Amino acid sequence: MGRMHTPGKGISSSALPYRRSNPTWLKLSSDDVKEQIYKLAKKGLTPSQIGVILRDSHGVARVRNVTGNTILRILRAKGLAPSLPEDLYQLIKKAVAVRKHLEKNRKDKDSKFRLILIESRIHRLARYYKRKAMLPPNWKYESSTASALVA
Repeated sequence: MGRMHTPGKGISSSALPYRRSNPTWLKLSSDDVKEQIYKLAKKGLTPSQIGVILRDSHGVARVRNVTGNTILRILRAKGLAPSLPEDLYQLIKKAVAVRKHLEKNRKDKDSKFRLILIESRIHRLARYYKRKAMLPPNWKYESSTASALVA
């Protein structure tokens, strides 16, 4: 499958373990992992950052294998899920950074072109999330208010 805005056809992805059961050496229970997730979410970390910390510091390879649910579902059940989906948030953050760069470097035509591509991805993703009811139907990306969304 090709990429959206590049000619590449890369197939790199993470290799998930074959067994879906808990490893025998993992001593954390499902409740311990959930408490860790709640604690890290209250610090303001995103679900993917929480997953990295659990993997690196606590030896939890996949939260879903331990708890039976993904990090985002656990956070949603507790009411700690972020208001914007994480991938949309990261794209908006990138667009804000490129726009800030363009304010200083007005002649940078390549960055201007890349900003158009980033914003088209934002609009496409927003359309998907509105269809899946993860964003309100009247939500709209505006570059003028975007910096307030990521601040």
